Amino acid sequence: MTDAAKTKYGRILLKLSGEALMGERRYGIDPDTLARIADEICEVQGLGVEIVIVIGGGNIFRGVSGATEGIDRVAGDHMGMLATVINAIALQDALERRGAYTRVTSAITMSEFAEPFIRRRAIRHLEKKRIVICAAGTGNPFFTTDSAAALRASELKCEIIFKATKVDGIYTSDPEKDPSATRIPHATYQRVLADRLQVMDAAAIDLARSSAIPIYIFSLREKGNIKRALLGEEIGSIVCD
Repeated sequence: MTDAAKTKYGRILLKLSGEALMGERRYGIDPDTLARIADEICEVQGLGVEIVIVIGGGNIFRGVSGATEGIDRVAGDHMGMLATVINAIALQDALERRGAYTRVTSAITMSEFAEPFIRRRAIRHLEKKRIVICAAGTGNPFFTTDSAAALRASELKCEIIFKATKVDGIYTSDPEKDPSATRIPHATYQRVLADRLQVMDAAAIDLARSSAIPIYIFSLREKGNIKRALLGEEIGSIVCD
């Protein structure tokens, strides 16, 4: 049996926050962290898995926080979309220097840097074993990149959303602030919404539920966790019915 035959999923969506690229920095992109993430993604693709990536821009600009600092919310969200494109291009470069074939797609038009997101074209890229990196969120203000992840996963028929974060799953409260917080290995979509468990925003959870796409939350800090999650190891928390 090959490694590809052992994987639980054939097509996944990997949601990366912009903060995941910072490493120990306060903002921007840490080259060593970017290289490690690219290595892990290439290793997973080598198992025969088709990969969609939705990336955030919080390491560069966050629209919601910008709105509280005197920037109009719509303008701030547009700035956040541009930040995701910067991260997507950086990730594309890191992946292609490792021999991967990629396409950056954007929900807003910027043909010099990225293809427009066209569902059928993106599916064809996946079938040709190209990694599809989706930037600019949904292309609309007031929607997070979590919502974009659920939307793209639904459109591209991904079998699961992998959300790589700073913590190893869902907790009853913030484990970095509350030492008594306990990890929840499994939660239903309804519980996440009712208890406001801060997995993803409500729109993303509702869309994932309507499309019957499970969400797996795990830590990106430990090297090799993307592969472990793909192989079915219990390293995080899952949201499903």
